[in-house]
Amino acid sequence: MTQWIGWLRHLPDRPTAMISLLATEGSAPRGAGTRMLVWAEGQEGTIGGGQLELRAIEQARAVLDLPRGTWRVQDYPLGPLLGQCCGGRVRLMVEHLDPAALDWLHDAEPGRMLETRLRDGAVTRAVHLRETATRQSARGERPVAGARMVEPVGERPRPLYLFGAGHVGQAIARHAVGLPFQLAWFDTRPEEAAIDGVTLVSEETVADCLADAPADAAVAILTHDHPLDYHLALAALSGKPLTFVGLIGSSTKIARFRSRLAADGVGEEALARLTAPIGLPGVRGKEPDVIAISVLAQLLTLRAE
Repeated sequence: MTQWIGWLRHLPDRPTAMISLLATEGSAPRGAGTRMLVWAEGQEGTIGGGQLELRAIEQARAVLDLPRGTWRVQDYPLGPLLGQCCGGRVRLMVEHLDPAALDWLHDAEPGRMLETRLRDGAVTRAVHLRETATRQSARGERPVAGARMVEPVGERPRPLYLFGAGHVGQAIARHAVGLPFQLAWFDTRPEEAAIDGVTLVSEETVADCLADAPADAAVAILTHDHPLDYHLALAALSGKPLTFVGLIGSSTKIARFRSRLAADGVGEEALARLTAPIGLPGVRGKEPDVIAISVLAQLLTLRAE
């Protein structure tokens, strides 16, 4: 996730420290690469809460009394030292951020690599198009001045093509904020064009929106009109294979769609890629927010595949 980079791009004019999880081992509340910002009277983000976060915040505020660029690396065995039942181990770094050393943010985009170098009294960073990530350990010698670490800038968000700006579509868009999705949201009704984020397209051209969809895209079809749903499902399954094609509807609607799709030349392999009804199995409820959370959770499971 690149949320922390957004925080840095809007860094307030006040002394601020950043906590970075460099490495974890065993059961830990958050993974390596997690960040949070801390200032004298507040904070942004979390590294998992509990005693670990409390200790880290104390360290971060102590670093604020030192010159900008000052950094410290600390190891925390979560069980013995902090009394947490996780049983894991965490290595973290706290640094007093230097606003003059943030030029790298202009190039920080998902898919690129971030190089961090530790120097005496300074942390410098640079973004590279191609670089090999370095593996950090939560044990052994801690990084010292001269150490070099490389990590991905962030996870590439999955393109999510959302068709329909009704109650469920709006709920999906609302709950997708902060999740690793790049939303492309379409509707054919002029009255929905005023909704922030919706692109108005005609019924004749709406399926063309899928022409350039990358292979890792997810498609969620939930328009106001069954013929339009069918048109989109046919287009999504007739082209190149996409990671996810989901359709909202009753069992009767879905059975009819599957029969028509087969009659229109969609093969068994392509039909098998249709997820209908959309959403995690076992989640009950027809409320828009329930459906939205179920759909987004289903899409998040794709990250493990």
